[in-house]
Amino acid sequence: MILTVEGDRQAMQFVEQLSAIGAVAITHASPVPKVRRLSVLMPVYNEEDTVTRIIEDVLALPLDLELIVVDDGSTDETRTRLHTLEQAHDPHLKIVYAPQNAGKGAAIRAALTHATGEVVVIQDADCEYDPRDFLSMMERIEAGAAVVYGTRLSPEAVRLNREVRDKFYIARRLLPWLTNALFGTKITDEATCYKMFRRDVLTSIPLRCARFDFCPEVTAKIIRRGYKIYETPIHYHPRTEAQGKKIGWRDAFDAAWALLKFRFLD
Repeated sequence: MILTVEGDRQAMQFVEQLSAIGAVAITHASPVPKVRRLSVLMPVYNEEDTVTRIIEDVLALPLDLELIVVDDGSTDETRTRLHTLEQAHDPHLKIVYAPQNAGKGAAIRAALTHATGEVVVIQDADCEYDPRDFLSMMERIEAGAAVVYGTRLSPEAVRLNREVRDKFYIARRLLPWLTNALFGTKITDEATCYKMFRRDVLTSIPLRCARFDFCPEVTAKIIRRGYKIYETPIHYHPRTEAQGKKIGWRDAFDAAWALLKFRFLD
């Protein structure tokens, strides 16, 4: 007879007495895994219309987290919005001001130096992505994954979202195909913003790219070190250039070149 003991003190004493005479064997319930702290790294450049909302959305998550915002030399009212948020003295919010614009990759690397959580994730400041998707991504991390990407392009994700056939559609579809061809992987969304890592994994990688090519650089180097990229479907609400979208065709070509380059170089 085997009992799993989760009762009060009297029940425990009773079962221990039975165990002492060989009547039962005691097995304890498996301990609940420790929920890791999440560091959200947010590069910001000229996002005066969305930065307050996205910061509030991240801080409202039911997670143990810290949000590290790096203002990458904004020239609009973004810094004014950030100064206002600082006045609340939220202990979960840290804001870093770069002296000049250096690029998304450079801002992410700067934020990473301030991260203290066991897990890190990238969050853009444009409200295209829903931070509530961190919950399902964290579940994969807690289950043992070292790297989790939030995919916009898996069949499940396409059912969640209305896929926009804009001028970036080909690039969104081409980059995972190129990644899979070069590295033998089976990912569906290489260019996703939502990239989540165990912090020790990310900090072990030499990162050099300063612009949007941070994404293919980190993907290539993660794969070359033998880590499997797990994916989970996420929500996605793309904005237009008129609404402030900054990525362009140059960045798509840079991403493809970065994947080719980092297939062989480090």
